[in-house]
Amino acid sequence: MPESAVPAVPPTPPVPLAALLAREDLALRQIAGPAEPGVVLHGAHTSEMADPYPYLLGGELLLTAGVHIPEAAGSGTYFDDYVSRIVAAGGAALGFGVAPVHDTVPRALVAACEAYELPLLEVPPQTTFSAVARAVWQLMERARTAELRRVTEAQQSLAAAASRPDPVPSVLRQLAQRVGGRAVLYGPEGAEIAGAGRTSAADAPLAGLARLLLSRASATASDTTPDGTHLAAYALGAGRGFVLGVAAPRRDPGDHTIASVAAVLLSLLTGEHQSGSGTARSSALVRLLLGAAPAEVAPLLGGERWLVVHARPDAQAPSSPAPPLPASPERGDPYLPVAAAALGAGLGSPLVDLAHDVVRVLVPADVEPRPQPGWTLGVSAEAAPADWPAADVQAARALARARATRTALVRHGSGAGLLDLVPDDEARAHSRALLAPIEASGASTALIETLRTWLSLHGSWDRTAVALAVHRNTVRQRIARCAALLGSDLDDPDVRMELWFSLRQR
Repeated sequence: MPESAVPAVPPTPPVPLAALLAREDLALRQIAGPAEPGVVLHGAHTSEMADPYPYLLGGELLLTAGVHIPEAAGSGTYFDDYVSRIVAAGGAALGFGVAPVHDTVPRALVAACEAYELPLLEVPPQTTFSAVARAVWQLMERARTAELRRVTEAQQSLAAAASRPDPVPSVLRQLAQRVGGRAVLYGPEGAEIAGAGRTSAADAPLAGLARLLLSRASATASDTTPDGTHLAAYALGAGRGFVLGVAAPRRDPGDHTIASVAAVLLSLLTGEHQSGSGTARSSALVRLLLGAAPAEVAPLLGGERWLVVHARPDAQAPSSPAPPLPASPERGDPYLPVAAAALGAGLGSPLVDLAHDVVRVLVPADVEPRPQPGWTLGVSAEAAPADWPAADVQAARALARARATRTALVRHGSGAGLLDLVPDDEARAHSRALLAPIEASGASTALIETLRTWLSLHGSWDRTAVALAVHRNTVRQRIARCAALLGSDLDDPDVRMELWFSLRQR
């Protein structure tokens, strides 16, 4: 069945009921139901309702002092009905407090829990329900911290494996080790290309799941064998036909995240192998370093017209100045280079640059950039290789506007309209004359960029400050300085229109 999108962090793992019973400070005692190690808790909930079904999500330890129990309950079906509703709601266990309402746990309740195989815990008078609930959440937090640490270590080891001379086998070996099972790379025809981990009876079902994924053209698929082995398959890249298969004896909360990271890395590696684009890019880089013009090497990269895309992760708050991105794993987040490469894959281009304060992607113009989850994008107009520097500036301005307006993707304007009515040389001459007072000032770059951004954001002080990563008072001072130099009223829409027209010529 298809799986959901990869979560930002793995879900909180449940905690074994046995771990709660082992807490000596609580003095809990199980008096009915199966004492199996597989019983786990997803939370704790207190209720004195006669029918707790509507208030349970499933997996909880339900705590009650028996306030809801009528005096004649032992002679009827009350406890059977009560326990059956807890089981129907997915409750994991029942905790019964023997004070202050009852001196002992009712025998009929013990019998009902035995019949419905619901673990029943006796909560002694000195133990409060709050203490029990707090203990459950503490155990869950410890489990979550341990799982996050496991996922982080796995991500780092997978990234290191991808940099080895034999990256594909190394990534598969690391993945198999981290999930305690087997990892296999299947080719476009469903044949096994490489594998790691011990072979088992799950190999045939895993290969079948991979072929099923190829026939469905889905992103992921999962299944479980009769002996409880968990199977998962991940399509690599877009239309390349490679599939990652994973078989594991258990399914821990972080395993999907770990396998998804491996799938991203293998997508990049198999894409290089199939298309040979890595060799072409290396050749283009060497020719540029030896003095070739961009237009001469562009055919090696796969196109004549290009788009420049600037991107920043959404995790950077748009309401505050953007801190620089880490330029390398040693200086920052070790997963960011992988995320940047995944962004390039999503945009349809492997030409990715993890710069000081932005991720830049060079995309062929025939590929339509689309919003990418978790990223804010600015896209330039189409440009020939000789115009890449200008397109880079356009993308930077588009990204600034996207961050200021909290828009997932902003494109640079096409330039059609009023500009087409005025000859280029006349328009540039008018622009130079109008903006000459600002150009002659000592801070022309900052003033021009502030004026341009402020006009593009309809005179919003706050959004301009966000886009330029400066204080709003700085924006006010610069705009006032521009107005003084120009001798114009910048609140006049005609003045704003003429300035915007002139700025477009720079």
